Amino acid sequence: MITDFNVKKGPVEISAIKKIIQCEIRGIDPNTKFIHISSIDTNKYDNGDTIYFIYENYNNYEPLNKDSTFIVSINQKEKFNKFNNLIFVNDVHSSVAKLSAIFYREINELDNDSLKEIKIGNNCKIASSAIIKKGCSIGDNSVIKDGVVIDYNCKIGNNVLIEENSIISNSIFGDGIRIGRNTSLGQRGFGFALDQTKNHDIFHIGRVIVQSNVSIGSNCCIDRGSFGDTIIGENTYFDNMCHIAHNVYIGRNCIFAGMCGIAGSSVIGDNVMAGGQVGISGHIKIGNNVKIAAKSAVFKNVIGGSSIMGNPAIDKFRYLKNYLRIHEK
Repeated sequence: MITDFNVKKGPVEISAIKKIIQCEIRGIDPNTKFIHISSIDTNKYDNGDTIYFIYENYNNYEPLNKDSTFIVSINQKEKFNKFNNLIFVNDVHSSVAKLSAIFYREINELDNDSLKEIKIGNNCKIASSAIIKKGCSIGDNSVIKDGVVIDYNCKIGNNVLIEENSIISNSIFGDGIRIGRNTSLGQRGFGFALDQTKNHDIFHIGRVIVQSNVSIGSNCCIDRGSFGDTIIGENTYFDNMCHIAHNVYIGRNCIFAGMCGIAGSSVIGDNVMAGGQVGISGHIKIGNNVKIAAKSAVFKNVIGGSSIMGNPAIDKFRYLKNYLRIHEK
């Protein structure tokens, strides 16, 4: 079954799962079949054909459906006594990485007959060397320059400019977006499970959603989400050579100067400004109206309205006070 940006290989039976990972099954009928595997934080599906995975640091158990199916650590058996359908494993992350490959695959040329024809809007200018694959739609007044590749099923809005040699995949664009040269959106993120002999890649099924009036400079990379989406809010601007990892959410009206990097699953509020070479760690939250000085390294949550700088980044005035105390001696 083809969805927008991947092919579901299922249904997958419990017997197939037991061949891929070492696990202990509790309460699941041996004939049960599954279509999806998903993060509990995403919670996209609720019709009984999904396996949700839960990491050990997850604590919000009460809202969970006791009849859903979960992959959990064998170390958490007691916490899940009230749940009916469980797959216990030694390592949740490694198990999910291995299983993702039997649930999903990439769309390829063999699927062409199942994809919709390309739709091009009015007054578009598309270079002869650009490659637009089946299933794509491009809005009115858009410009696609030489060497651009737009992969299967991407949705491009009106008045979009995509400059030379950029590659767009697994992405949905709003209107009025500008993509600079040699930029890549929608590739798989840096998500995998470590193994001493062969690491196991996580198959990413998420998208990149770029809202209207965003500008992305040259040589930038924005990774698709793993099981959720990577989202760039309206009117946010990126300078050249920025990297946004999988599952990152960035709010509206933000500005990121050259060579900024944001690690996976971080949440950035509205009106955030970051100077050049700022690094933001993964799985943290930065509030609205935060200002981050150039070359700062952000490792923890930042409350809204803060101005921070340094490595590790702290309150700007505290940093400057410490700097003056040290260097005035």
